[in-house]
Amino acid sequence: MQRPSLPPSLERADAAESLPRLGGMARPNGVVIVSERCWAFAGTDGSLRTGEMPATRRALRHVPLVRGLVRLGASVSPLFRRSGVARPRERWLLVAAVLAPFAFVFLPERVSLFAGLAITAALITWMLRGRTLHLHGAEHRAIAATEARTLASTWRGDARPSRFSPRCGTNFAALVLPVTFGFERLWVLPTAVFTPVAVTLVSLALTMELWQLVQGSTRRAAKAFLVPGLALQRLTTREPSLDETRVALAAVAAVLELERAH
Repeated sequence: MQRPSLPPSLERADAAESLPRLGGMARPNGVVIVSERCWAFAGTDGSLRTGEMPATRRALRHVPLVRGLVRLGASVSPLFRRSGVARPRERWLLVAAVLAPFAFVFLPERVSLFAGLAITAALITWMLRGRTLHLHGAEHRAIAATEARTLASTWRGDARPSRFSPRCGTNFAALVLPVTFGFERLWVLPTAVFTPVAVTLVSLALTMELWQLVQGSTRRAAKAFLVPGLALQRLTTREPSLDETRVALAAVAAVLELERAH
C-alpha cells in the first residue's frame, strides 16, 4: 500500500506566524475540522467534503447569553446542513433526540427522569459507535499539532501531541450538568409548559459564558473547571493510530487551504 504524501499546506502552516483557531468533532467514519469560516470532513475511506460555516451577525457576537447559543448552533451546523456530513436519517434522529426531552414535561416526574436517562444513554452510545473514540483522539491530536506547529512531524509519526484537549466538547458537557442542576434549583418563576425549554436554553447559555471565561483565563483556579472533562476524555477518546491521525490532519489541511483562499 502506497504511503500517503504529506499535504503541502501542513508544511506551510508549520511556518506560519498565525493560524485560525480550529475545533472539530469525530464521526464513526471520519473527522470534521472547523474554523470560524469553513469546515472539512475527511473520511476513513479517503473522501473529503468541505463547506462554509454559517455567518453570524456581528451584533449577536457581543450579546451575553445569546452569543453562546449562536456559537453552539454554529458548532453543530456541519451535522444538520443538507450538504453536511450526516445522512438525512441521521439528521432526523438527532433532531428527535434533541426535541424529545421537551415533551417529557407532560409525563410524570419519575417517568420523565427515566425516559431522559434512556434517551441520553442511547444518544451517547450512538454517537460513540464504530471508530469514533479513536478518531476523537485523532481530532484532538491534529488540532494540538496545529497549535504547536508540528503538523508535518505529526503526519510522519515523529511527533505525537496529546489526545486530550482542554477545548473538547466533553469538557463542555461536564460543565453543563452541574450548571443545569443548579439552575433548576434556583428557578423561581411559576412552572409552565415552556419551563423545561427555558431552563435548558439558559443553562446552555450560562455554561457557554463560563466556558469562554475558563478558556480565556490563564489562572490555575479557572483551569480547575476543566479537570472533570479532561478525566472524562479517558472514556471518550482512545489512542489513535497513525492512519487515523492522518485522517484528521487531512481535514485540517483542507480547512487551512480554504482559509488561505479567503
